[in-house]
Parts: sequence; C-alpha cells; structure tokens
Amino acid sequence: MLMRYFVTLTGLVLAALGLVGCGSDSSDELAVPVQRWNLPEVVYTEDGRPDPAILAPVQILHRGNGTQPQGLDPHVTEGVPSSNVQRDLFEGLLSRAADSSIIPGVAERWEVSEDGFTWTFFLRENARWSNGDRMTADDWLFSFRRIVNPATGSRFAILLNPILNAEDIIAGRRPVEDLGVRVIDDFTLEIDLEAPNPLLMEVLTHSLASPVHRASVEAHGDRWARPGSMVSNGPYMLEELAMQSHIRLVRNPYYWDNDNVIIDEVFFYPTEDLSAELMRYRAGELSWTYEVPNTQFNWIQANLADELAVGDWLGIYYFGFNTTREPFNDPRVTTALSMAIDREIITDKLTRFGQRPAFAFTPQGIPGYDPPEPEWATWTQAEREDHARELLAEAGFGPGNPLRLEIRYNTHEDHRRISLAIAAMWQQTLGVYASLINEEFRVFLSNRRQRAVTEVFRSGWIGNYLDPMYFLELFFSENPQNDVGFFNSEFDQLLNRAARAADLEERLGLLREAEILLLETQPFAPIYTYVSARLVKPYVRGWEPNVLDQHPTRFMFLLRQDPIQQETE
Repeated sequence: MLMRYFVTLTGLVLAALGLVGCGSDSSDELAVPVQRWNLPEVVYTEDGRPDPAILAPVQILHRGNGTQPQGLDPHVTEGVPSSNVQRDLFEGLLSRAADSSIIPGVAERWEVSEDGFTWTFFLRENARWSNGDRMTADDWLFSFRRIVNPATGSRFAILLNPILNAEDIIAGRRPVEDLGVRVIDDFTLEIDLEAPNPLLMEVLTHSLASPVHRASVEAHGDRWARPGSMVSNGPYMLEELAMQSHIRLVRNPYYWDNDNVIIDEVFFYPTEDLSAELMRYRAGELSWTYEVPNTQFNWIQANLADELAVGDWLGIYYFGFNTTREPFNDPRVTTALSMAIDREIITDKLTRFGQRPAFAFTPQGIPGYDPPEPEWATWTQAEREDHARELLAEAGFGPGNPLRLEIRYNTHEDHRRISLAIAAMWQQTLGVYASLINEEFRVFLSNRRQRAVTEVFRSGWIGNYLDPMYFLELFFSENPQNDVGFFNSEFDQLLNRAARAADLEERLGLLREAEILLLETQPFAPIYTYVSARLVKPYVRGWEPNVLDQHPTRFMFLLRQDPIQQETE
C-alpha cells in the first residue's frame, strides 16, 4: 500500500516542532500492570546445562521481529527480520555462539593450507536435515553453486567473491561448475580462494552461506521455503507462516546438537508499530521486543529499566541518493543535502537511546580500522549549513529554482519521524521541497532496486561480521545491492586490490582509501550509527549482548516464573 503526502512549509515546521518538542512520552493509556517475578538463581550442571529445576515447564519463546520478513530462502532474501528467523532454521559450516564468537557448525573442524589458498572442512557425520536425510558435502556443493548462479538472483552473492571464480560466475562470465568448491568425500569439502583471506570464516557464518535441501528446492521451486515443503538443517524447523501475524518454529529432532537445545518453540511476530509492540510486551504476549518506541523513552527508563537492553550495534542508518537520476549525480547536491542534516537533533531528540551521529559509512568498532570522515564533520552545524547553501547554489538551485525531491521509506514510525525531521531541515536550511512516500517493505525494496522512481530513500546497513569490506562493497559497481547506482572505477579497483591483499594492514589501508573516495562523492548521507535497544523479560536467559546483535534461540532458556506483584505504573 502506498501512502503519499506533500509536506508544505508550515507542515514541515510543525512536524519538526512536534518531533523535537511535543512527542508523547507516556504509557498511561496502556492500562496494563508492570509485572514482577521471583526467579530462581541460575545454576548449571556439570555438563554446562541449566539445572532442570530452575527451568519453566513450558519452553515457548515469543519474539518481536520488526518488519514482515521478505522471505525465508537464505540465498535470496535480505533484511534483519529474515536473518533472525533463518539463524534458527539453518546452520552453516561455521556458526556463532551466544556472544557472537565463531564456533564450529556443521563442520566440526577445518584446516587451512600453508599458502592460505585452500580451506578443508570436515563435516559432522551425525548432521541431518529436518526430514532425517543425511547431510553430505554434496549438499554444500549444490548450495554454494546455487548462491553464485546468476539465475538465483542472490543480492548477497558478492559475499562469496573470495572463493575462486565466484566473481566471474556471478557476473555470468563462467559456468557455476568452475566455482572453487570441491567434494573430497561425503564428509570432506574443500574451498579454493582467489587469494588468502582469513575473513572467509566470517563470511561462512552469514545466513547467505546456509545450505539448502536440494530435493526440496527442485521439487517445489520458489515455493520450497514454506511450511510443508521446507527442509532445514538448523536447531528449528518451520511449522507455521502466517503473513503479518507470526512465524512459528519447533525444535528439529534431527539437529546434531538437539540435546542441548532447551526452547521447544519460538514465535516471531512482525511488529512495525512499536507502541503496539510495547503494549504486547507489557501484556505478556511477547518476551522479547525487536525495538522500543523512542517516544516513550522516559517512561521505559522509569518503569522498565531493568528489562531494557541497550548496546552498540555494528550498523549505519543513512539516506541513499539515486545517482542514476539528476540532480543526484552531482556531488554538490548530495553533499549539500548531507551537510544540512543536523544529526545531533536526530540522535538527541528522536532516537534517544545512545545512537551516535555518523559522517562515515563504516561504523567505529572494527579492529584496526579508523573510518575516515569528511573535513566538514568537525565544523559547527551553522558552518555546514552555510556551505551547503553555497554548494546548492553552485549546482543551480535556489529561491528562484528550488530543488524538489521525494523521500521514500518503508513502514515504520521511526522512519516516518526521521524523514519528516530531515525534510524540515532541508526546507528550512536549503529551501528544498520534499515529498514523503511511505511504501510496504517489499515495494520499497523493489523500487530501490529498479531505480526507476526512487530518488532519495532511507536505509540501514548492518554488519554481519567485523570487516569494513562488508560495508564498502555495498557501493561496488557490480553489487546487485548497490541501490544508489554508484559507479567509480577507481573505487572498484581499490576494493579489488584490498580483496587480494595478503597483508592485513595493507588491506585496511586500501579500504580506507576507498572510503575517502566514497565520501568525496557522497552518494549517501550517513545519519547515525545504530544501537540495539529492546525489552527482554528477566526470565529469558542464555542470550548475551554482542555488537552484531545476533541472538540464536538455541542458546536461550526460560526460567521458572513466580509472579510476586502486579503494579500499575
């Protein structure tokens, strides 16, 4: 469903005032008591499992999950909500522990050749698909070839570029049979690389690198990732998928580590309305929220502080510019628009949970990498705005010829509020007229990808591992996810050189050069770096905060709960 409205000068100013000064910060209308419990002390047995005496008799977890997932096929879908579910359904060669450290997955061990070009993975002989079929190295060969096959249309396939010939196969220059993946025997798989790359371990933990069940894919085609036809290999399997209602997963009895999984069922609920999600959490319908409404920041801090989990999240919130359309192919225009955004108003008055203003695309926190920033990042906001007006005038825009543009965003209260605020800033500072267009997530992604109607769009990019390449390759000219349409041969060359650099310091230096070049052209306006902020019931245990904000259900468990009081606050 498409909702479109034009924001006039008066509307912009009123919206800005409303956003920064008059937003609701009360949950009084939610006549639901604040729950408190007596919880047992967490005690573990000698084998490291929670003592059965402390566990709740019913182990069903209810998780808020943001936007309706785009789909569940790990090779073609994108977005955090999809990944959250896929992380429970599938397991790669390598996996991640509760603290996000890399651990063995289906591969119980691996070896790297002395020259670093060949990785050998030794698979668990007790690994099974959810229908009981044995997993073998052939499953991995099929899956990796499917990912890089152009016919699959994977927008994340570029992540496999470190594998020999993957880049040429994705571009249609080689057949999939040339991919550097070989079956040695049923339980041994070899992967050859273009160049030594220790970050292959990180890539193999991505949901993209999950295996798919060949017989199911071939029998059901595009409909294989649905209840009744999906066969998965992770700790859970798909039981129900009700659009805009919930996704229900149940334990996979054939999972190799099923004995150590405690949660029997997990529900994922799409929750685009954050106030409604908070209401469901307070009513006990959710044990874990996807986010929290920043409009109720003060109330949450006062009443649910002990259930509020806030931590750094390796990600960037930004506005993208479609550089295939005029005037967004002019760096003067895009730089002016970026400079006119008062990021501190957004982080201090709107988001409010510790997000930090961003001027680079790569977030802080990646070991060994210091993200560059444009010179104007150190200026005052008034200085930025003065220069922004000069740049826009040089590009031919001003009172006699105001720039008019469209901002598109997917349905979400925060995206709407931020878009309104930025539109107000652009009009007040630059005289730019902005039309805001709200789109359902799938329509939003499709329009971004096609670049036919989209001009400016909100976006976010979340790191699935600690590497600046994961962020910068989004703007590689051949990347299907390059929705801004950025093309710069020098930038591409720097990324290619970095991908083949054996020395880590040299690699990071090349990536920093590439990011400097990217910032000079400003095909995007970075706004802030993410934090994860959610509410978690105190009886949900086994999860650990981590910068990737990845929380597999397999490590969680529910404590026995004895309510002690019901307080309306």
